[in-house]
Amino acid sequence: MQRNLGHRTVSAIGLGGMPMSIEGRPDEQRSVATIHAGLDAGVTLIDTADAYHLHAGEVGHNEELIARALRSYGGDTSDVLVATKGGHLRPGDGRWTLDGRPDYLKEAAKASAKRLGVEAIGLYQFHRPDPKVPYAESVGALRELLDEGVIQLAGISNASVEQIDLANHMLRGELVSVQNQFSPAYRSSLPELLHCAQLGIAFLPWSPLGGIRNAAALGDRHGAFAALAATHGVSPQQVTLAWELRLAPVVIPIPGASRPESIEDSARAVDLVLTADEMTLLSQAD
Repeated sequence: MQRNLGHRTVSAIGLGGMPMSIEGRPDEQRSVATIHAGLDAGVTLIDTADAYHLHAGEVGHNEELIARALRSYGGDTSDVLVATKGGHLRPGDGRWTLDGRPDYLKEAAKASAKRLGVEAIGLYQFHRPDPKVPYAESVGALRELLDEGVIQLAGISNASVEQIDLANHMLRGELVSVQNQFSPAYRSSLPELLHCAQLGIAFLPWSPLGGIRNAAALGDRHGAFAALAATHGVSPQQVTLAWELRLAPVVIPIPGASRPESIEDSARAVDLVLTADEMTLLSQAD
């Protein structure tokens, strides 16, 4: 199953790289094996960010990891779209901070391109609104990066409906993606998902399985998803991703993974067909 993201076509299930670089991250060998397993399973969208690291001196850890994994993969990676983000920072003391200044975002994007080893970033997304900087100014930096050829596609993350419309206006109708949190436990971004569907903008749910700490126990937390999983003979995680995919044709979940088995299971969600009654049951379930 393929879905549109701007002028690109990508796998309907992406791979989130965050778990491979923050707290609890595995060794590099397992991370590379996870990325390679995703590629083997047909994943052609990999999501990262310069802030996906642990210590202050390793900004871009996940970007560099993904770049190395792609270089060492034995197959063709020309159709793989790597999406990264800027504007969210980790000083190294456990905090997450913000910097939405245009000059900062432009320099951050150029640094990300260098780490990824590309002349132009496939998809660059403004990571999170900075209340100290007018939103239009931050998104304006993406417009400049597009015009300069530093990035090929532009998106935003953690955005409201109003911010989606403002960003699309600032980008002259070239906003291609919105990456918001969405899962069975976190459905408050449904208005943004539906708005993206109306506009034909890709909606990328982050933490689509409930987040790093909760994904494994998804079935324990959401009985309806576990029950349908048992009926279909699949994991509750597959049911969750299949449900999200059918909510709208613009939805491209990006489950994080740090084990090959996790992304292999997630990728199989494209083959699970849910009935209208099953969709209603899941959409109404707690």
